[in-house]
Amino acid sequence: MAEDMKQSKHFVLVHGSNHGAWCWYKLKTRLEAAGYQVTTVDLAASGINVKAIQDVDTFDKYNEPLLEIMASLPPHEKVILVGHSLGGLNLALAMDKFPQNVSVAVFLTAYMPDTIHHPSYVLDQSREKNRLDLMDTQISPYDTSKPSLVSLTFGPKFLSSNLYQLSPSEDMELAKTLVRPGSLFLNDLSRANKFTNEGYGSVEQVYVVCSEDIAIPKEFQLWMIQNSPVREVFEIKGADHMPMFSRTGELSVCLLNIARKYA
Repeated sequence: MAEDMKQSKHFVLVHGSNHGAWCWYKLKTRLEAAGYQVTTVDLAASGINVKAIQDVDTFDKYNEPLLEIMASLPPHEKVILVGHSLGGLNLALAMDKFPQNVSVAVFLTAYMPDTIHHPSYVLDQSREKNRLDLMDTQISPYDTSKPSLVSLTFGPKFLSSNLYQLSPSEDMELAKTLVRPGSLFLNDLSRANKFTNEGYGSVEQVYVVCSEDIAIPKEFQLWMIQNSPVREVFEIKGADHMPMFSRTGELSVCLLNIARKYA
């Protein structure tokens, strides 16, 4: 009976900006070995998704692959949504549209919005408070007719210094090969509707703090939790911005504990 309950639990893992489903390969293996169903998604223009970032001019379009997964779920199936980094905003949109299909949402060192401000608020606050050195990141306009739309391409120095500084060198090399141009969709998110209490706000939320994150520092993670309180806070010590690589085992244990408690 316990095994049947475990099998019925379903993780949906959502990557952050410029990454793809590939970044979950170590964690997916561990969660599946523990008996859980795991779905990883390539958001639009990410991973092996065929679109280019120039084809994705709104956050809704970027989110389409995740929303398709959520829409395909049976009416009474609930999933454990896990969002990393920018993926926290993807989670919020999915929660707002499909609250009945989410047992718990896990914000993994992720941007976590509230229901008071526009979705871009946490990104704006992050830029104001963190002053992250973008180093060799390339910022390019989509085209001259859309000056408010810009793409970001992380360079190897930025990846190694700000995202993967505590991760295995093999995973850093994988990232250098597989990261693609992405966008924060700031202009679009600044005009988007606020997330609702009836949708987004009705779902159980937990936050996983990564203590050594440089891209989204621990202080800012705690600020977001204070700004929009969650049911429970976990912390993975010694984890950089990519805990699925730097602290795979600890992250796996943390998510399995969350699944047992909330799903």
